[in-house]
Amino acid sequence: MPLAPSIVERLNRARGDLRMGVPVVLTAEGTGVLAVAVEALEAARLAELRLLGAPELAITARRAETLKARVYDGDLARIEVPDAAGIEWLQAVADPADDLRLPMKGPLRSLRGGGAGLARAALALAKSAHLLPAALVVPVAEPLRLAVENVLTLLPLAEVEPELTRGSPLHPVVSARVPMVASEAGRVHVFRPEDGGEEHYAIEIGKPDRAQPVLARLHSACFTGDVLGSLKCDCGPQLRAALGRMGEEGAGVLLYLNQEGRGIGLANKMRAYSLQDQGFDTVEANHRLGFEDDERDFRIGAGILRQMGFSAVRLLTNNPAKIRMMEANGIRVTERVPLHVGRTEFNAAYLATKAAKSGHLA
Repeated sequence: MPLAPSIVERLNRARGDLRMGVPVVLTAEGTGVLAVAVEALEAARLAELRLLGAPELAITARRAETLKARVYDGDLARIEVPDAAGIEWLQAVADPADDLRLPMKGPLRSLRGGGAGLARAALALAKSAHLLPAALVVPVAEPLRLAVENVLTLLPLAEVEPELTRGSPLHPVVSARVPMVASEAGRVHVFRPEDGGEEHYAIEIGKPDRAQPVLARLHSACFTGDVLGSLKCDCGPQLRAALGRMGEEGAGVLLYLNQEGRGIGLANKMRAYSLQDQGFDTVEANHRLGFEDDERDFRIGAGILRQMGFSAVRLLTNNPAKIRMMEANGIRVTERVPLHVGRTEFNAAYLATKAAKSGHLA
């Protein structure tokens, strides 16, 4: 194996760079840009970037819709950055926290013409780093030289694009017996992805027969619900009810996937909660932030089940998207087992929105 980092390793390095406000270099067919996440950008670095070229602000089509900005590139908009615009203007366009207090951000002039691939990759990187999906993109004349001279992570688009959509292979790290309230016969398996992302866990109850459909649940991490006992969602009660049902039957697998906030991360989830306090529902809040309804990747769950030797499940879920994704990734769903628990006065509207807009089943 060569000492130089692979494209997967460089992508993980790039995510860390973006979280610290460090630009990365994206290249394609002789062109290149410096890309930096708006959320982490500082004024001094913005001034340096302006010396290299005219910056453009890339935002998702969802965020552009909120801002009434024209979208010419399908799933994203490239916004002209005024000469006088500083960090405050960029962050106001990227972050919806003050949309109601300061609704006028523009007029915003959307750019058209030329390729949007590098801007699209910059947004995908920001999303995967759990940052707001907004990136400052500065076209530069000599991207390779800039990368070398400034020790910046270099990412050719032809290598990056396949990796941004490919599910990272998972590898088992360790498993150990963990007696639990739900069952004394519990075992926790830890799986680690090759791309340096978050680890995921499988909680195995008893000794499920690999030749039979296993009672299973795909549970996305919810710090507020699982740990704090939040009444804004039904996650905590669903977690405990699923484990309890498996304990009663004597066998089952609960996959605990680190995809907080439907895959947008805890910080963005709290931003969505703040928007909900302003009167937006859970889907509207995600859209105002620039995200889709659900950014999770359920291929992860299918991959773990296959590695554990399961090919069929009785799936504890109210979400038809989980069923479709299991089936599409080689895991047969022989039965949907409903899981309706945890309704409160605080989450009634949230559950109604999931049913009306995300198709959750009764």
